[in-house]
Amino acid sequence: MGVIALLALVVAVGGYVPLALLSPLAPAAADVAAYTAPAEASPDLTFPAYGATAVEAIGWDDSLTTSGDERPRPIASISKVVTALVVLDEKPLDGGDGPTLTFGPAEAALVDAYRAQNGKVAPMAAGQALTERQVLEVMLIESANNYAEVLARWAFGSDQAFVDAAASWLADHGLTSTTLVEPTGLSPQNTSTSTDLIELGRLALADPDVARTVGTTTTTVPGIGEISNSNELLGLDGVVGIKTGTLDEAGACLLFAADYTIGGQQVTVVGAMLGGVDHDQLDRDVQALLASVADRFRTVTLTTRGDAFADYDLPWGDAARAVAAEDASVLVWGDETVKASVETDDVGAAPAGTRVGDVTFTVDGERHVVPLELDSTIGEPGAWWRLTHPDEVL
Repeated sequence: MGVIALLALVVAVGGYVPLALLSPLAPAAADVAAYTAPAEASPDLTFPAYGATAVEAIGWDDSLTTSGDERPRPIASISKVVTALVVLDEKPLDGGDGPTLTFGPAEAALVDAYRAQNGKVAPMAAGQALTERQVLEVMLIESANNYAEVLARWAFGSDQAFVDAAASWLADHGLTSTTLVEPTGLSPQNTSTSTDLIELGRLALADPDVARTVGTTTTTVPGIGEISNSNELLGLDGVVGIKTGTLDEAGACLLFAADYTIGGQQVTVVGAMLGGVDHDQLDRDVQALLASVADRFRTVTLTTRGDAFADYDLPWGDAARAVAAEDASVLVWGDETVKASVETDDVGAAPAGTRVGDVTFTVDGERHVVPLELDSTIGEPGAWWRLTHPDEVL
């Protein structure tokens, strides 16, 4: 080899070595693993074979479930929930006791009038005075028909004015399948559907005065004494209300609500069961339905910290995985499908714990993002590898 050629070789090598040792390397892309969704499995709801029933977990999309027909049915004393909300819309308590109502002979005569119709009553004497709240309590807790009529007439001036106000209120709140012709529920023409009653239950729970009253087991009212809630499920299995109903044409009925803590989250269930043979059987059927509703919720583990979603294999032999940086789970109703989308960064040399992307889980339209990190360190390639792999280096 001539001197010039040797010098050229030395210069070439002298230029290549620093380039090979110091040139930045192109980062490597991840090989994303296929995602396997958790198995979908949840029990069916337990509905009775009679009447019409609806149930919904408030705030959970697609949880409204029905059984039986959807024709309007007599709702008996569930009517009193409408009466309460319509009256409070006109004469709000706003947490107070409201004005005082003083009963006269006409009001006292309602006791015998409703007894003659086999309707439930509470004592009402001429000269007796109670606050609006106390009258509301006797109507909703004791389910006294005479108190429902007195409250409605006091608020609106006449029976027809109340009926007109109730019709407007029902229309304003979208309860288009509900009809009230009087305030007590003794008329079988007071009708609704199980799904309309779900919305009525939501409205009742949203009103603090009504919610407090329908959740009261017993209370004492001056001139009457202790009154007890006609809803015997109150306080059992999380039940917090709302109203019983009984009428020959309606059967045994219950508009109910229950609160649960499931998977660390507060869940409120509202339901309506119409057309039962008697309240003992109806109560058992409501309990069975509520138990099946609770069982239909399940906590799905989306990922556990350390679960791998992608692999990195570097040309110089180092390797690492992109793993979940944290645990993630979600409470779901029924058979919800879990989908996952993985996005990763291209990576070169990096220490363990470096964030390299995200995995986004979609459940019932909601997104849950979990960061991905390297489970081990990706080191720099050695000098020999750099010098012997010019295609990767340069």
